[in-house]
Amino acid sequence: MEQKRNLRKERVGIVTSNKMDKTVVVSEVKKLKHPKYHKFVIKTKKYMAHDEKNEANIGDKVRIMETRPLSKKKRWRIVEIIERAK
Repeated sequence: MEQKRNLRKERVGIVTSNKMDKTVVVSEVKKLKHPKYHKFVIKTKKYMAHDEKNEANIGDKVRIMETRPLSKKKRWRIVEIIERAK
């Protein structure tokens, strides 16, 4: 009998730090409209993601996927590097 995995969340963001070993910090930027004032507000969320081969560099656009807890703050892993920094 084949078991089905739950759908895992995916996010796209930009690598802001790669100083740690096998770990990068990915920032996801959202533009949300304020409910009362109707002005666009920029919200930033940071994720610590696992990078097994230390491939990602600062400025790279990456896709990350939710995974089991790998450390105290690390619950995401890099699926692919979409675009390299110039």
